[in-house]
Amino acid sequence: MTYQRWTLRTENTSYTVRLSPDGPWAELDAWGPLGVEDGPSALDWSRRTHFITPADAAPAEYLPYGLRPFTGSELVASRPDGDDRGVWWEFAGAEEDEGALRLAFHDEQLGLRTVLHYETVPGTDVILRWTEFTATRELRLERLDSAAVNIPVTGVARLMYLTGQWSQEFQRTQLDLPRGTFTIGSLQGAPGHAYAPWLAVQDGESPAAYGVALAWPGNWHITAEAEPGGALRVRAGRVPHEGAVLLAPGETLATPQLACAFSPEGLDGLSRVWHRYERHLTGERLHRPRKVLYNSWEATGFDVDAAAQLELAKTAADIGAELFVVDDGWFTGRADDTGGLGDWWPDPAAFPLGFDQFIADVRTLGLDFGLWVEPEAVSPGSRLYAEHPEWVYRIEGRPGRLVRNQLLLDLGRTDVQDFVIGTLDRLLGGYDISYLKWDMNRPPTERGRPGAGRVDLDAEHVAGYLRVLDHLRSAHPDVTVEGCAGGGGRIEHTTIARTDVVWPSDNTAPLDRLSTQYGFLHAHAPHVMSSWVTDAPGVFDPRPRSLAFRFVNAMCGVLGIGADLRAWTPAQRAEAAWWIGRYKEAREVIHHGEARLLGSPEEPSCGVQYDAGDRTVVAALSTGRLDGAPLVPGRINRLRLRGLDATAGYRDAATGTSYSGAHLLHYGLPFAWSADHDADLVVLIRE
Repeated sequence: MTYQRWTLRTENTSYTVRLSPDGPWAELDAWGPLGVEDGPSALDWSRRTHFITPADAAPAEYLPYGLRPFTGSELVASRPDGDDRGVWWEFAGAEEDEGALRLAFHDEQLGLRTVLHYETVPGTDVILRWTEFTATRELRLERLDSAAVNIPVTGVARLMYLTGQWSQEFQRTQLDLPRGTFTIGSLQGAPGHAYAPWLAVQDGESPAAYGVALAWPGNWHITAEAEPGGALRVRAGRVPHEGAVLLAPGETLATPQLACAFSPEGLDGLSRVWHRYERHLTGERLHRPRKVLYNSWEATGFDVDAAAQLELAKTAADIGAELFVVDDGWFTGRADDTGGLGDWWPDPAAFPLGFDQFIADVRTLGLDFGLWVEPEAVSPGSRLYAEHPEWVYRIEGRPGRLVRNQLLLDLGRTDVQDFVIGTLDRLLGGYDISYLKWDMNRPPTERGRPGAGRVDLDAEHVAGYLRVLDHLRSAHPDVTVEGCAGGGGRIEHTTIARTDVVWPSDNTAPLDRLSTQYGFLHAHAPHVMSSWVTDAPGVFDPRPRSLAFRFVNAMCGVLGIGADLRAWTPAQRAEAAWWIGRYKEAREVIHHGEARLLGSPEEPSCGVQYDAGDRTVVAALSTGRLDGAPLVPGRINRLRLRGLDATAGYRDAATGTSYSGAHLLHYGLPFAWSADHDADLVVLIRE
């Protein structure tokens, strides 16, 4: 049978779509390593349609309710009055460019044109998918997913996803789904702490791994369905807060992009695909060194004054920090978390010689200067709220709800966006600030805008948030931007594309943080992962760890320090300076190299291996007990490395010990862990 067929190729994979011979829809023909498109489709369901429609049985790329009435659809559309609910479209043509494909479908009776977009990302094994709708008459979209992804499964679909809560984000969670439906998502107006908008799928014990990630910082869902016949169908998209979106005649709406990735090397290989993609998203900013920062929050909290801050800055500079960041508490009315938000003016009582002079004094120490802000929030007692109470989300006649003693600005309003842009321009243009930490510490609750009619509030807030970030990038290109939302509550690809680093969690305790970072690195790149060394005790795993462990753990991404350095002994400060020096020597490899996750936090040893050019950096950590009796003989711990040349030689730059590549691959690097030695950073030079 002859049918239209298109193949998109990435560096190492191919993705083939065909026009179905059974109806007016596109369906997946093949997805996997290059060459997998040659041969019959592994997703052919042509003989499995008893008591089910062909559209419901097909591995369709995207189908509306109407054509696919039983097993779930990606699009539900109707007239505003509810009549003519459903879409029965016809194929309207294809456009194919280098690395891009557009498939158009049209329902003339309903008045909707739908275009499925595909685009490969240069230098990666990622294909972007999204959908665009254009109405010729007023329509109501109840569901508007970005895409559907079909994954052939011969056994049981094994899902890996990232779960958590505040202070415990990015926990790896695994689920076998033999049949049924599985859904994760958020209705908090942000990705949230409970789930990351990311999913990985394996076919039972097969080493290959597929993954999807939704680029959307608002409400979202990812749904996986293990369907009859042995395929897993994953669909993802944003979730309108109002339950539906109205599309006016002539209006076009594009969904968020869904990034689709494949690796034949399992979850670890899939993580490197995501890392390469995020290096692509970072663009030229990737080549700007992420400086070692010191943040004063855990040392001083809201008690910010110039003298104490300068004392901390001096100590931070002495140990090798390159950047000093003043966190919450620097602005007027901010004695605690009950006031001040919205009134973004330096507190004259905290900086009696002026904020300009304070920043100059910090810079005299050889440090860059950074500042914390929470632009979307406002305190009820602030001047801003007194002047513009209409700027917060609210429902007429209903009480407002405080979360963390604050309200949330309606960033979907243009005047609110202009205020935030003006505030940031004033701070960044008026003071010598080179680093900005953008926080968001509460979700929207009473999400209304009286008098505005029915509006897409979730999408408008996202558009406002991205407009402000885009302005920051264009108007202040040299300012480093950190994304934060009460920890890791808003980490996804649109944010990563516009920031330099993100903050995975407010929990900085060593073993707690290790678990968070291990999950984070499955989905996100080391160069975007901000991590601090602090004295915080463990919340979920309270076992103590050395200063060395805390430094090596934080070095797995972008190193920062948040402890009260005034309480550290001279010996601790000297050790910190030594570790910071080692980090600076390895930083380029850690941020630009290929990363491999070694072991897991549940094993006695784990770590991360980074490879770039002739250098391999291994951050090794002991996760087991460190109080065993020394007279009991034990075997030394080893971390087996991966991806090395078995025929080459590798020399430890610190000790001079030489290993063959075969030895490191087969036996691994040896580590004799003890209470005094529970972490190490090893730099291997290929000889």
